[in-house]
Amino acid sequence: MPDLAAPLIAWYRDTARDLPWRRAGFGAWGVLVSEFMLQQTPVARVVPHLTAWLDRWPQPADLAAAAPAEAVRQWANLGYPRRALWLHRAAVQIRDRHAGVVPADVDALLALTGIGDYTARAVAVFAYGQRHPVVDTNTRRVLARVVDGRSQPGAPAKRDLAAMAAVLPVDDADAAIVNAAAMELGALVCTARVPRCAACPLAEVCAWRAAGYPDTGDERRRQARYEGSDRQARGAVLRVLRDATAHAVAADGVIADWPDQRQRDRAIDSLIADGLVEASDGMLALPR
Repeated sequence: MPDLAAPLIAWYRDTARDLPWRRAGFGAWGVLVSEFMLQQTPVARVVPHLTAWLDRWPQPADLAAAAPAEAVRQWANLGYPRRALWLHRAAVQIRDRHAGVVPADVDALLALTGIGDYTARAVAVFAYGQRHPVVDTNTRRVLARVVDGRSQPGAPAKRDLAAMAAVLPVDDADAAIVNAAAMELGALVCTARVPRCAACPLAEVCAWRAAGYPDTGDERRRQARYEGSDRQARGAVLRVLRDATAHAVAADGVIADWPDQRQRDRAIDSLIADGLVEASDGMLALPR
């Protein structure tokens, strides 16, 4: 395999975006919150929410002391609101199990609510400087093209970690940069639809480019449309409850004019099942 680390490091040092979680002293809690928020959400939307969140809850114990409903309210329109509840539960676990300090150990991080392989390794690497492979969707696309000569990556698999580990240099600090650079490259240059190969630092060693950019198929899971979906109905229910001046709203009055009443009821039922909404005496409220 050609050396990918050196060109990635040089490119990243010249072009990396100035993002809050990349600044010195940002802290492990800030990195953890940012990783929760960045899941399936564009960076531009995350930054103001992240700033507001950390201003309000600068440490895990601060969030743990708040009601879960406050986390859901603060999450606002970021989408996938279960992440707010998971983050709140993780904060409680960090307070109770780790004396309020985000753990550095990958296994300890994986034991926290809402944290999987990517987030655990991202915190260990970007907050604590450890050497682990960190693989997100952008990284997987870069590796699929540069190393395997495929137009799009296959379904996520454990082998992705081994593939990224093979690219990492020995030095911990350099390995962290390569992890970040691969994600940055996939986000800004080696994009899914219109890759900018002329600006890519790996163009000369890219197997996909050398093969003439073949279409090798796309196994990526397609996200369902938001308009008219249950996700949209769920979001509408939560918006009513977040904006309510009282602590609870009559269930019959929550998005009562929704065009599909069966979908409305299904959305409310699923929110209750997920713990994002509580129902009592004909009223709905965010979790206490």
